[in-house]
Amino acid sequence: MSLSTNPAPKASTLEGPSGDALPATGVRGRILDVAYELFSRRGVRDVGVNELISRSGVAKASFYRHFASKDELVLAFLERRDQQWTVDMIVSEARRRGDTAESQLLSIFDVFADWFARDDFEACSFINILLEMGAGHPLGQASIDYLAKIRGHVQQLAEEAGLRDPEGFSRSWHILMKGSIVSAAEGDRAAAGRAREMAGWLISSHRRG
Repeated sequence: MSLSTNPAPKASTLEGPSGDALPATGVRGRILDVAYELFSRRGVRDVGVNELISRSGVAKASFYRHFASKDELVLAFLERRDQQWTVDMIVSEARRRGDTAESQLLSIFDVFADWFARDDFEACSFINILLEMGAGHPLGQASIDYLAKIRGHVQQLAEEAGLRDPEGFSRSWHILMKGSIVSAAEGDRAAAGRAREMAGWLISSHRRG
């Protein structure tokens, strides 16, 4: 990485609704915070740009300076969702709870059980947006890609556990994950425990030897 001897330019600022100057990154973050709350609970089509602007407390020009379109904002939301939900909440917490790769796989459903019991349980945004927008829409395809990343995390754990056919295992395991989320959204808050039991059978069937 090369370092410039020129002085660094000052951070660009934008005026907030009250006339206060806000760092550009702060404006973007505020919009994304609001979008995260709304998209994760209500999906895409039910949330309009005007509501996003109003709830964010930014000017329309500021909104479009950071996000050229609503779809671009949804893509940023999905990226954040992947980091906060998939990586930080599910994968990292499951790895923390389990001592072995197999136990870490099973711990995914322990994490799910805690999640399903929360009053703010909002199901899986990747599934929701895929079903809402369809696989042929760019947002639907992005959701498919993020779901594939989840399978990738499962496949990595399966490889660490020495299970047979890690790729096929991850697809079967992901069916249990997605199915338990849908069941919890239907009102079955014990869905994680049911899925965990079936997950144990799946692990047994993929052990070598």
